Amino acid sequence: MFTNVIVKTPCKAVTEGITSAPELGKPDYEKALQQHRRYIEALKQCGVTVTVLPADETFPDSCFVEDTAVLTERCAVISNPGAPTRARETEAMIPVIKQFYPEECIEFITAPGTMEGGDVMMVGDTFYIGRSARTNAEGIRQFSEILGKYGYQVVEVPLEKVLHLKTGVNYLEHGHMLVSGEFTGKEEFAPYHRHEIPEAEAYAANCIWVNEKVLVPEGYPTVERIVREMGYEVILVDTSEFRKIDGGLSCLSLRFKAMK
Repeated sequence: MFTNVIVKTPCKAVTEGITSAPELGKPDYEKALQQHRRYIEALKQCGVTVTVLPADETFPDSCFVEDTAVLTERCAVISNPGAPTRARETEAMIPVIKQFYPEECIEFITAPGTMEGGDVMMVGDTFYIGRSARTNAEGIRQFSEILGKYGYQVVEVPLEKVLHLKTGVNYLEHGHMLVSGEFTGKEEFAPYHRHEIPEAEAYAANCIWVNEKVLVPEGYPTVERIVREMGYEVILVDTSEFRKIDGGLSCLSLRFKAMK
């Protein structure tokens, strides 16, 4: 169960965030703020304490805090983002994470290794990590070495098409996993009950489990039905403005059980 969540308010520069889908247009700043506030309220419905960090105009993509760290029950790993414009986002996160973890349990991915939290999916004591344009072999090696010290296992998953691992596969606990696109046939996920998402709703494969409730992107009825049929209470959240800059539900928060 999670006790805490960290989010970061979108900045005005969010309209200039990195995108692979310029045809969707630029985010509307005021609408993005409204959606972010509703996202926070949805998280609070799941019984967690939400820490809201102020906007940082230096980094257009900084609302996507998931990429800055991986927070486990035994340690925190500060990432080293692979996108050059995001590389220094972690600096502001370190003092925040120190509020929840003792310094001796805070680890770092360092150059030439790169890693973004969107490429990491926790399944019990196993962490799947995508080898992507943002997370390289050296970053995976360091991550595996770090987590090994704390009794965790790391499994590498090569990516072919998507930006991050959790763009197309997300674990919803109790053996349930949402999969889309290139992940539907990956043998790494054969042990789980895989629920295949149709291509038309592939964006909504990025749902998040928070204390037996599941946040689902608004506007994707097939995914909503699949998650409800698993027996979960569904909370719908509109993330349409963040989709325009390659962001989803998981990207907007760090969800964890604090050590302190």
